[in-house]
Amino acid sequence: MKKALIIGAAGFVGNYLAEQLLFDGYEVYVTKLVNEIYERENISVFNLDILNADEISDVLNSVHPDVIFHLAAQSSVTLSWKNPQLTIDVNIKGTVNLLEVVRNSKLSPRIILIGSGEEYGFSLTEHCPVSEEAILKPANIYAVTKATQTMLGAIYAKAYNMDIIMVRAFNHIGLRQSEQFVVSDFCKQVAEIEKGLKEPVMFVGNLSVKRDFTDVRDIVKAYCTIVKKGKTGETYNIGSGKSISIQEILNYILTLSKTNIQVKTDENKLRPSDIPVAEADIQKIRSIGWKPEINLNQSLKDILEYWREKIKENNV
Repeated sequence: MKKALIIGAAGFVGNYLAEQLLFDGYEVYVTKLVNEIYERENISVFNLDILNADEISDVLNSVHPDVIFHLAAQSSVTLSWKNPQLTIDVNIKGTVNLLEVVRNSKLSPRIILIGSGEEYGFSLTEHCPVSEEAILKPANIYAVTKATQTMLGAIYAKAYNMDIIMVRAFNHIGLRQSEQFVVSDFCKQVAEIEKGLKEPVMFVGNLSVKRDFTDVRDIVKAYCTIVKKGKTGETYNIGSGKSISIQEILNYILTLSKTNIQVKTDENKLRPSDIPVAEADIQKIRSIGWKPEINLNQSLKDILEYWREKIKENNV
């Protein structure tokens, strides 16, 4: 049985990826920060600070993984503006620590570096949908760190003959995602209003931008497809291949509520820089056998129902 190690599994995507890997027949190991909680049957859990190379070495020597998914990241664009140092430390220094530990070990796992569609930045104003060949012109601090991670991965793959594949995942959504992210934020606000916990007013940021949203359950299937069929040193976009405005997302979520809700702009939710449209060209990953399967409207229904149940449980 092959061994899969997820670094940074306590975040949004980690649980979904672990479930998919178990389903696919892997022996699954995960890491988390010491203050995080991760409890699942049939999974071994390690505490790991990605900024501590010795801790990375200890975990790898214990597990001897066949594949490593590097999910440990500061993944909020908004937080990257507020705390650039943390974002740089975790996303760049943490990645270098991992690659160096693997390079200096006797192990030769396949490493999947999880990047972001944000890496394309201003190139998205020139190419839409955007392919993996587009020049990277990141427009925010988080995007800069992820673009750096991707370039480091390509260099290590070529220079040191390491089995590394890079991923640029566009916006993903699903149950249990933090309200720092727009869809989860909207659904939580609606659920709170329906429960009478706040006035019937939703606060939003920029609604005019268009983004490419994919259900996280499809995203992790894409990661697993790349492990099996991806080519070393290559980068793969993951997305739906279609963009939709945040306004349209909001409108649909509001139709799912029977409550009359007013919408107001919150200046604190506006970013210093925003790309108008982001849409992935997914022909490359389609060519190795993956495509999105879960309808966006179904995802939105599921997320709103999740927040309704969570708000209900917390306010019984």
